[in-house]
Amino acid sequence: MKVVETYSHLNGLEYLEIHKRRLWDDVCEVMRGVDAKRCMTEPLTPDRSTMKLPYSPNKITHGIQIGFEDRDWSEPHGSPSAPRDGLRSSSPRTSFTKERVGIEIQIGKNSFVALELFARHMAFFVGDVIDVGVEILPMKELQQEMSSGVAYYEGELYNLIREGRGVPAVPLVLIGVAP
Repeated sequence: MKVVETYSHLNGLEYLEIHKRRLWDDVCEVMRGVDAKRCMTEPLTPDRSTMKLPYSPNKITHGIQIGFEDRDWSEPHGSPSAPRDGLRSSSPRTSFTKERVGIEIQIGKNSFVALELFARHMAFFVGDVIDVGVEILPMKELQQEMSSGVAYYEGELYNLIREGRGVPAVPLVLIGVAP
């Protein structure tokens, strides 16, 4: 996978590049470390030559999770306004923090993107757990080749910009990835 686009909300990317360069390099290395071809689903028909294989959101998410775990990123701890039970218990764990940087992987979880952007990052920021949040989303080109409908970078970027400069009031970096 590769990072195709980034968007810096309230100077989130600039903060990472200046104050947490090693962590930003981690994020980019994790993306490069995911082999997109290994994240494809099996074809539905035996004629593999004519069928385009869709990408599996779960396989991509798993590859990204492994990359962050290998680099000692961990689950966030201690934000009183962002409980880790209930809502998230039935979905795969995709939250990571390291040195006050929070990561959310939004591959295949359409209904959670607004929650992550406008609530969870804000809760961790206000709860003094993170200084900047990072959202990883598929680009439209990847989303169209996925096995299920998922949110995508361009759509969520539009939603974020539409809310205005100060909403959410937490520095963020949106990352659009593609094979």
